[in-house]
Amino acid sequence: MKAIRRFSVRPVLPEPLRPLSELARNLRWSWHAETRELFQSADPEGWRAACGDPLRLLGALSADRLAALSGDRRFRRRLAAAADDLQDYVTGRRWYQEQPAGLPAAVAYFSPEFGITAALPQYSGGLGILAGDHLKAASDLGVPLIGVGLLYRHGYFRQSLSREGWQQEHYPLLDPNELPLAVLREPDGTPSRVTLTLPGGRRLLAHIWQAQVGRVPLLLLDSDVEENAPGERDVTDRLYGGGSEHRLLQEMLLGIGGVRAVRAYCRLTGHPAPEVFHTNEGHAGFLGLERIRELTSQGVEFDAALESVRAGAVFTTHTPVPAGIDRFDRELVGRHFGDDGELPGIDAGHILALGLETYPGGESNLFNMAVMGLRLAQRANGVSTLHGQVSREMFAGLWPGFDAEEVPIASVTNGVHAPTWVAPEVFRLGARRVGIGRAEEALSVGGVERWDSVAEISDDDIWQLRRTLREQLVEEVRERLRASWRERGAGTAELGWIDGVLDPDVLTIGFARRVPSYKRLTLMLRDRDRLMELLLHPERPVQIVVAGKAHPADDSGKRLVQELVRFADDPRVRHRIVFLPDYGMAMAQKLYPGCDVWLNNPLRPLEACGTSGMKAALNGCLNLSVLDGWWDEWFDPDFGWAIPTADGSGTDEDRRDDLEAAALYELLAQQVTPCFYDRGPGGLPVRWIEMVRRTLATLGPKVLAGRMVREYVEELYGPAAEAQRALNPSAAAELSAWKARVRAGWSGVAVDHVEAVTDSPLNGTAELGATVSLRVSVRLGELEPSDVEVQAVAGRVDPADRLTAPATFPLKPTGAAGLDGRRLYEGPLTFDRTGPFGYTVRILPAHRLLADGAEMGLVAVPAEASGEDGGVLMR
Repeated sequence: MKAIRRFSVRPVLPEPLRPLSELARNLRWSWHAETRELFQSADPEGWRAACGDPLRLLGALSADRLAALSGDRRFRRRLAAAADDLQDYVTGRRWYQEQPAGLPAAVAYFSPEFGITAALPQYSGGLGILAGDHLKAASDLGVPLIGVGLLYRHGYFRQSLSREGWQQEHYPLLDPNELPLAVLREPDGTPSRVTLTLPGGRRLLAHIWQAQVGRVPLLLLDSDVEENAPGERDVTDRLYGGGSEHRLLQEMLLGIGGVRAVRAYCRLTGHPAPEVFHTNEGHAGFLGLERIRELTSQGVEFDAALESVRAGAVFTTHTPVPAGIDRFDRELVGRHFGDDGELPGIDAGHILALGLETYPGGESNLFNMAVMGLRLAQRANGVSTLHGQVSREMFAGLWPGFDAEEVPIASVTNGVHAPTWVAPEVFRLGARRVGIGRAEEALSVGGVERWDSVAEISDDDIWQLRRTLREQLVEEVRERLRASWRERGAGTAELGWIDGVLDPDVLTIGFARRVPSYKRLTLMLRDRDRLMELLLHPERPVQIVVAGKAHPADDSGKRLVQELVRFADDPRVRHRIVFLPDYGMAMAQKLYPGCDVWLNNPLRPLEACGTSGMKAALNGCLNLSVLDGWWDEWFDPDFGWAIPTADGSGTDEDRRDDLEAAALYELLAQQVTPCFYDRGPGGLPVRWIEMVRRTLATLGPKVLAGRMVREYVEELYGPAAEAQRALNPSAAAELSAWKARVRAGWSGVAVDHVEAVTDSPLNGTAELGATVSLRVSVRLGELEPSDVEVQAVAGRVDPADRLTAPATFPLKPTGAAGLDGRRLYEGPLTFDRTGPFGYTVRILPAHRLLADGAEMGLVAVPAEASGEDGGVLMR
């Protein structure tokens, strides 16, 4: 028989054990070893059965066991210490509280997914794990962040394999009452909720669930509300599911509903209102529209509201290709806004203008969420240095007239939350050298260039650590592989071979990530005979652990999974290569530490950052990767290997894969395996151990999420808060009126003539250190000198006379406009470098409230005939 209604019956904890409830509901336990060990000691068998989830454990403890724990004085002392430690953690002063005044009182951080812990499965891959690590690091640093997302009743899918190796998806129903969540309630006890208006008089209601991530509240909106119609109840059914309108409603709820949820949370709890709103990828971009609506409802004009909203907004793009961005038909978007939908006080044309691809190469009928995110944020960034460069090139059309290098998209390289991803054994080894307190601070806060204390760890200790972690991985793999084969229909009698899968003394390579085509899951299979030679080498074998999910709608990705699975099923190699289904956080926390080498072979430059290799590095695993994402930035042959790329324009995809796969095999055979197996005194691989030591000492401090969040605070959040305070309604109105006047008058702005005045003729050459005086004649039309900045731009030139890495400096007006309306600007130009050198001049809009000279996308440069010899002065 099937129940007609389901309840979650929670245990009534005896008074001495009441603090267990708070410890279980604050997700700090997911990265705090002492708290996890406390729960494990309550019932070791129950802890394993609960898969390390404290709430499930408490729900399963018997009354007798609870009574026994209540009378256990040692357990109560440990419980009191853990509760006091948590209280000190969430209330004490941390890094943020020690910074100079002026930082934002609060920051709202929006993301479509959050990977906090396997016990709260609301993530699909790297974007969600990054968002979860951002929240945890913000908590460790004391940053007053409020996370905002959606609560998906089915989460992301669970993956299994058919007998033939085909991916199968399962969507188990998640009951929020059984998760570490609490519904946000009004003072009268009723659930707080947000409401969105939909076309045709419909409404979309959502409850607000709260998870506590250390010091950081995470608000998750849930549309499974009884008053909703069936279609609206299903808006938050699953992550990245459904069609175009379904996705649009999810993103409206995340952005618009998310701002309303933040307002409700601050009203009910007294939390400071956010001064900065951070949009993690374009899915939450509609939050800017809701903030504009708030201001226009107070009588602020749309353009002024836009300027105010932009000032306090940060937009992070994670996508290196246009195809990875959510785009909607303009009619679909238009139908959901305006008088018959959401934001009725705002003209739908204004809303559409923010997202339409109205630039060369764009599709003007498509509404682009990343484009809207960039137009609604004064500050934007990519997630690695290379990705910042790729993003500037990809979105350059939004800033016409500027070289890609000047497009105002910065970069903050991602980091990972070390307390979550560092194996306990690795932490203990470091803590023995520097103490637990210093080790915890090094992993969470960082702030140093190197971890020099790693040099003090002996070769024996490092090698024993690596073998212990590898041994643990072997046990984990065998257990998961056996479970997978049983799901595929195999009987116990067929599975005896699994006891011989992997060897704790064999070089172990890990490869685990989502399975879009650009990540090239099957590049290792390009030459199967060569791969078999590496796997079965009699003296220097390798073994490979592979995991990953293809998107449910991506049949080509599923075929890649099947291809890999079928190869791994081959009896000749199945003891050396395995595919583990249902890749997630719990698996990853065993996989990263247990591997010796982390493999990453995407098509460059399509990996925005690629943080899995960072997590591996924190555990002493060496990276073997294409120079993409973060590895392009921090690779050094002292602690890893770079796979050469064949990315010339004349190389087709098949040829490129052949060449790069051959390079991978060659690296493994000639460099990686000899380094691992060549043994020195005492039977230790001395060179390998030194590479592990350098990985930990040099890469460790760089890859921390603490470093990443500090950079966000210092480079983006702080400046955004200052700009937000400066753009009060009157200042915002002034700026919007000024921008309108400058745009209207820009057609009258021009550079008429440029000349260099010197005592002796240049004749195409000059000596280093020589100086000339530039004189520039310009027309400003109806604009005033205070509206613009006339700049000289100088630096090296390439063979096509294009300036590379130029420096800019302002020129000064010499007097009033002449009778013909021309104005003269002057300034010195010093030849400060040798070789091919050139200069040009340009005119940019200038205002004290602009964040960047390129912000408006307006520039005036000389016509080809207005200067002398194109400005090239030295050869």
